[in-house]
Amino acid sequence: MNVAETIKQITREHLLKNNGLALGQCLTAVGWVGGTVPEMGDEDGLVELSMADVAGGGIAVGMALAGRRPIYIVRYQGFQWFNAAHIVNYAAKSKDMWGIPCPIFVRSIAMDGAIGPVAGGSHHSLFTRMPGMFVYAPMTPNEWRAGWEFFMAHDDPMYISEHRRSFPIDYEMENIVHSEADFTLFPISSTRLEAVKAVDMLAGEGITCNVVHLTWLKPFVATPDVNRALESSRHGGLVLDGDFENGAAKCIAFDLMQKTGKNIRVFGLEERAAGFAPQLDNLPPTAEKICRKVKEIMVDDTDSRFMFRLS
Repeated sequence: MNVAETIKQITREHLLKNNGLALGQCLTAVGWVGGTVPEMGDEDGLVELSMADVAGGGIAVGMALAGRRPIYIVRYQGFQWFNAAHIVNYAAKSKDMWGIPCPIFVRSIAMDGAIGPVAGGSHHSLFTRMPGMFVYAPMTPNEWRAGWEFFMAHDDPMYISEHRRSFPIDYEMENIVHSEADFTLFPISSTRLEAVKAVDMLAGEGITCNVVHLTWLKPFVATPDVNRALESSRHGGLVLDGDFENGAAKCIAFDLMQKTGKNIRVFGLEERAAGFAPQLDNLPPTAEKICRKVKEIMVDDTDSRFMFRLS
């Protein structure tokens, strides 16, 4: 079962067995949101929202307060800039301020390129900065199911940073940690696919890289694999993200540096707006770009150490 089928099955069970709801725009249009939405109707709890991008979050909040544990589906993650207000300023604060939980499961779906200056790319940093939110970025079937089980076991709002590239994935992605390595990659979301390719490419040039896949963005917890990977890494690490660098990636890099003392850099979207034409896209780092970045960092690090010895 791939990621899309996993999401579809979980959604169907939630609507039929848990008195749950799923809501969003154009859910029943061609494709049923990449095959992730069960072919059900409003009588089953599948709710079609209007095209008013700022209203959906408020409706989801009301449903959560009524005890329905809604799955709020946002087809393009950039649209969160329009409809995040009710989620981060009410759902995320309700339990803290008034002791009233507001559990919303936000399916926020990223897509790289071909969709303009707002909708494209990942935007999970918008939610990681707010208290009261859990932020999780799964890319495999088991990761997605684990996120859902966590949500159902708690009463807090949860932001799932999905990616359309994950939908056909029907396998799990294991960390790669060597006893001795030149470098460590910490990829998030779709950059995990590119990181795995980059590791193979770098190995062909005699460069050994660890890969530690990141799913929990908030709270971020350094797992034993994170610590082991950095201990063995001669030149530190690189956090990879499909969001802009001045966000979740830098926060995670800072936490890792504080904990380990290793140099951790970040590599994400370029600091510019995207356009609709292919040549104007702003895309996450590719495997080729990751390879170049790793080699640049290793050269700079080696030069810095040499100059320090001379001084």
